Amino acid sequence: MSPSGLFDFQVNGFGGVDFQRDDLTVAQLDRAVAALRRHRTAGILTTLITDEVDALARRFAAFEKLCAASPASALAILGYHLEGPWLSPEPGYRGAHSPAPMHAPSLAEWNRLQSAANGRIRLVTLAPEWPGSAEVIAAITRSGVQVSLGHTNATEAQLDEAIRAGARFCTHVGNGTPLELHRHSSIVQRLLARDELTACLIPDGVHLPRYTLQNFYRAKPPGRVLFTTDAMAGAGAPNGRYTIGHHEVEIGADRIARQPGGAGFAGSTLTPDEGLKNVVDWLGIPPAAAHTLWSAAAAAAFGVTLPPL
Repeated sequence: MSPSGLFDFQVNGFGGVDFQRDDLTVAQLDRAVAALRRHRTAGILTTLITDEVDALARRFAAFEKLCAASPASALAILGYHLEGPWLSPEPGYRGAHSPAPMHAPSLAEWNRLQSAANGRIRLVTLAPEWPGSAEVIAAITRSGVQVSLGHTNATEAQLDEAIRAGARFCTHVGNGTPLELHRHSSIVQRLLARDELTACLIPDGVHLPRYTLQNFYRAKPPGRVLFTTDAMAGAGAPNGRYTIGHHEVEIGADRIARQPGGAGFAGSTLTPDEGLKNVVDWLGIPPAAAHTLWSAAAAAAFGVTLPPL
């Protein structure tokens, strides 16, 4: 029996299609899903990034309409990952996200966004240092949705509070941070030290160099690492210019998704099958175990069932 398809819980776009756009069409969704399937991917969580809550609610509702209009492609859209606007606006920690819409989370906003998504948001990334975060984390996790800590500079006490409230993951550890950090006291060290949190890592050699990926992987207990691509529209597509939300991104021969002027990167061009190969080659994970991490284990972590590829 051939292995099941792969699953990725952080996909901002794929195959030349930006999932952040208001004018997304059924044809574009079908194109993105076809490209994902060419890369052995059976299912994803569509990721929507920081914007005004009105805009996010509109996009979730529009995506649900697209899925209803294309049942075949809808099989691959197993839910949504909300990454923002409840992130840290501090320079460095906000990454490529726009700081202006960022603010403290609220239950009213959460309920509105989950309603717009027809209850299909499965993962929320937030920064727990915002006032009121613990209450929102507790409500989200009580509803069966996972919370991940990311784009954050939370203190030990704030991490304690978030974990007590139900947070269980940390988003793209080692990224969404300033280029220079204190060698001992930094959010990267604080997150890696928390055995309660599953670290989500991007194994593209760009977000984390191979040796950093190895160190981070070894720092976590068994069963406390998952992998994702954080793919944007240029993944599974030729070199060129693409968008991720309000940003235009250029992809050259090195396949790095660079912001205009080369001042950093926004998302990745990694595909799940490439990520699978990298964790086998770079981390020495046996192929069958690596495949499970990229499929059944990740799907189970977020409460979804993978369809046949």
